[in-house]
Amino acid sequence: MIKPLSKYLLLTWMGLISIQSLAQQDPQYTQYMYNMSVLNPAYATDNPDVINFGALYRAQWVGSEGGPTTGTFFAHSPIAKKVEMGLSIIHDQIGDVVKETNAYFDFAYVLKLNENQKLSFGLKAGATFFSTNFNGFVYSDDLPDPAFANNLSKIFPNIGVGTFYFGENYYLGLSSPNLIKSTHLERQDGIIRNGVEEMHFFFTGGYVFNLNENLKFKPAFMSKAVSGAPMSFDVTGNFLINNVFEIGAGYRWDDSVSGLVNFKVSPSVRIGYAYDYTLSNLGRFNSGSHEIMILFDLNKKGSMNGYDKSPRFF
Repeated sequence: MIKPLSKYLLLTWMGLISIQSLAQQDPQYTQYMYNMSVLNPAYATDNPDVINFGALYRAQWVGSEGGPTTGTFFAHSPIAKKVEMGLSIIHDQIGDVVKETNAYFDFAYVLKLNENQKLSFGLKAGATFFSTNFNGFVYSDDLPDPAFANNLSKIFPNIGVGTFYFGENYYLGLSSPNLIKSTHLERQDGIIRNGVEEMHFFFTGGYVFNLNENLKFKPAFMSKAVSGAPMSFDVTGNFLINNVFEIGAGYRWDDSVSGLVNFKVSPSVRIGYAYDYTLSNLGRFNSGSHEIMILFDLNKKGSMNGYDKSPRFF
């Protein structure tokens, strides 16, 4: 039997991708400022000596049956004077039922506007692997919802675009990681079970205030918009101490408050953790959301002194 909350979460997901109601929202992140190449193919470090690697795992609405989980991975590096390339992978699922994996190659072309400012344009190209598995469900209803009647397994090609403007202590980005609408569900036997993943638009930005030689204040924001769904807006403020320890807080409009912390364990490795406390009605059914990340920089010349040149860290 599907537990009531599990069925509620699945029905919510199906509703979110339905064109009859809301459009699907891409996975959300609290540590989005460290996951930038996944959101924007134009993200550029402008550091030719370093290959950036990163991984992030998010468990959302912990304690609820079928709460979503998301894992991301990226690798990114300049390969020529004005060209940067990378790989980004996003795996998102609800329980063991709904799974979606996006795998992309990223390309960015960087223009130098002046001594301190650069503008890059990016392109993502790859595929989305989508599947559902309702085997083993025993329904409490005499007539199960038709949306749960059949298992699906589909592959969709997709592309994304973005632009990224950055200087020594700030950045602004605008992107749409998925430009091609993908139909996940179908119309069958006269019953509408049609769901479309709409285009998502991300607007991001951040700035670093050097309060003194040992303390920096790093506000950042991310706005996410998709046709037919409410706009999502995140604002975050972090303090970086001695260029090693970082702590801060965030707010997702009408949804949650967050605490963030990360630590540079070596010149090349940084680990971080974020916790979200749910403010919406879903807060009654879960104990919050957890997010962990690890960032690793590999210097092509063997030295790690270029780590902080990345726009992620300023």
